Amino acid sequence: MDGDILYSIGELARRTGLAVKTIRFYSDRGIVAPVARTHAGYRRYAPEAVARLALVRTLRELGLGLDAVRQVVDRERTLGEVAAEHAAALDVQISILRLRRAVLTAAAERAPTPEEMELMHRLATLSEAERRHLIDDFLDNVLDGPHGGPRLAAVRRSMTPELPDRPADEQVRAWVELAELSLDADFRAMVRSLVADHLVEAPQGAHAPPRPDVVAVARDLVGPAVASGISPHAPQADEIVAALTARCARVHHRPDDPALRLWLLHRLEAANDPRRDRYFRLLALVNGWPAPDRLSPVLDWSVTALRTRAAR
Repeated sequence: MDGDILYSIGELARRTGLAVKTIRFYSDRGIVAPVARTHAGYRRYAPEAVARLALVRTLRELGLGLDAVRQVVDRERTLGEVAAEHAAALDVQISILRLRRAVLTAAAERAPTPEEMELMHRLATLSEAERRHLIDDFLDNVLDGPHGGPRLAAVRRSMTPELPDRPADEQVRAWVELAELSLDADFRAMVRSLVADHLVEAPQGAHAPPRPDVVAVARDLVGPAVASGISPHAPQADEIVAALTARCARVHHRPDDPALRLWLLHRLEAANDPRRDRYFRLLALVNGWPAPDRLSPVLDWSVTALRTRAAR
């Protein structure tokens, strides 16, 4: 190679910003090989070694292993192929790190016991099939019954969480809490009881028109009163309670009498569980839906108003 410009390791270090020790390491691994040696045995490199080392440095900073780097610089594989493979591997690592961070963040907020921490981690790392099995078990338990069937298909869809492929941290934390809630025996019993009450009162027959649940009626009629700050004890509440009982009597084909008010009070008290609100808020977060309005304030108001007037 007479007449060619050759660089020593020291010159390569000055031109690339890499340490001499690092260049020697790459040279020993065959990633950037010398083209000649001096009589004293010192290595000499061709000018293209500068560009080769710049590429090596970039690939290493991006996290590629030495074998992959050597394959790229030796043109055994294209840069695009290696980059795509490495990006896919990083996606898996990022997903794992997100799950870990979500669990640790939730743990920092809740200070769980070691057993609860183990459960949180297990729920966060379930596969899609395992998540589906867990939720199917919950929905089968609370929805399937002697009065169920096709009428509950839409309800089932509206209660099913679908964690996206690349969930945000808050979606993972919401999924963990929602999964824990779905495993709670008391919560299952509460939901099952609400569904059973709803089905007993629902119109029978394939062609029977749907009618609103008492909770939906209360939300529509009492919601504006709650938003306006009207007290359930105030005289203005009398008209609202009268409208509520009259609507429920009409919808359910019952007389508007003390028996109806006791039945309505029972139904609203049974539905007034903060875990119900929590489930649907977590569900909306997991599925990326708008956050639903909280029903607890409406139910609190309705129960108090009915109790106040029943005591008169």
